[in-house]
Amino acid sequence: MTSAAQPWVDSLAAEKALLDRTSTAERVADLLRRHIVEGTLAPGTRLSEASVGRALSVSRNTLREAFRLLAHERLLVYAFHRGVFVRELTADDVADLYRTRRMIETAALRTVAAATPAALQAVHDAVSDGERAADDERWHDVGTANMSFHQAVADLASSERSTEIMRRLLAELRLAFHAMPALREFHEPYLADNRAIADLLAAGDVEQASQRLTRYFDTAEGQLLDAYRDTE
Repeated sequence: MTSAAQPWVDSLAAEKALLDRTSTAERVADLLRRHIVEGTLAPGTRLSEASVGRALSVSRNTLREAFRLLAHERLLVYAFHRGVFVRELTADDVADLYRTRRMIETAALRTVAAATPAALQAVHDAVSDGERAADDERWHDVGTANMSFHQAVADLASSERSTEIMRRLLAELRLAFHAMPALREFHEPYLADNRAIADLLAAGDVEQASQRLTRYFDTAEGQLLDAYRDTE
């Protein structure tokens, strides 16, 4: 059958350039998101089209599409006549993030019996990364390892959708962590919690792991909300 009889084929061909640009934009968005997750892009940072485009050697159109993707994920905001900025969260945002985390991560823990060995190993690897960073007093990296730990917990569910939701959620959460001025005091106590949860999962004690994670969330949310209220 010829393409004349299938007009949708010609339509797809006409949009090839758009697909290529979108693919590049998604890669740019992934890169910027990773910098947010790692804490190197702080809330309130202005993202200049000229400087970011020059650094990544991408067109302005591609960059604008990447910015739109991240704005949809609540990571960037547009300020009229001022440009694009990394989003600054509110106390309400923090409370909502923790509500969502409780649903995703505690549910993921209960699927651990069906998790792959690689998924379980990823949980333990993230814990070890955090402990090594703490030994070297790299507290910023401890925070990054903590992000990896919680992503690995969500990944236990073997669900592409929950993995994707968690990836976006953790990027938002890292923005909230900037409200904590003393990184060591904030991150260090949770190293023991992460290790305990990983060990409980390895022992198959899902109930205790879930209870520990719930207490963990309650404490962390309280700390962040106190910091936001002090600021606001």
